[in-house]
Amino acid sequence: MKKMIIIGATSGIGESLARQAIRKGYKVGGTGRRVQRLEQMKDELGEHFHYREMDVVKKMKASSKLLSLVEEMGGMDIIVLNAGISNYPASSIISMEQEIIDVNVSGFVQLFGEAFQYFRQQGHGHIVGVSSIAGLFGSSRAAPYSASKAFISTYMQAYRQRCNSAGYDITITDVKPGFVKSEMIEGKKGLFWVAETEKAVRQMLTDIEKKKSYSYITRRWRFVAWLIKLTPNWVIDRL
Repeated sequence: MKKMIIIGATSGIGESLARQAIRKGYKVGGTGRRVQRLEQMKDELGEHFHYREMDVVKKMKASSKLLSLVEEMGGMDIIVLNAGISNYPASSIISMEQEIIDVNVSGFVQLFGEAFQYFRQQGHGHIVGVSSIAGLFGSSRAAPYSASKAFISTYMQAYRQRCNSAGYDITITDVKPGFVKSEMIEGKKGLFWVAETEKAVRQMLTDIEKKKSYSYITRRWRFVAWLIKLTPNWVIDRL
């Protein structure tokens, strides 16, 4: 039985992935800040679901809780780094933007590092990071969010190169969602091609099992990514 740990499993993509993975025979560990939601998932999913309360901003505690969850589960084959936040009401733009960087970048790097070291010692493993189509260009309405997702993609690409050059048997998958139904996009206007969570996660899990380096969910967003990459910067700067 493969063992998957999902960082950020209490809603949206993370929650759906936990449910779908268990249905496919995985043992799943989930983390999040909402303990009550984790307890409900445990009641619903049963013995193959394990959990830890975790705030990725508290980096050392997050690392400790990850390792204790791995021990409880008897190992880890796949980790999905899904914890992330977007723009939200705050006392100031500066505090809001700093919180996004703390969660999406600093928290990501801490747990990526823990997983990488674990898999290198184990001799194999699979790290999945959830970035975003938004990471392909700067957005005036969500500067720190799009920048943080660009960081995640570039960071994972660099580690993929490191694994290839060093011969490490560690797969690194960059999941690039477009708009997927979740709490993160509730109330936002002007969205298009909003995918049902189940469909998007089903495609995501298929790509994880195929050990793809890049996963666009849903598939149509690959075409959008191609167009963005071909668009001159002077055009993007005027959007």
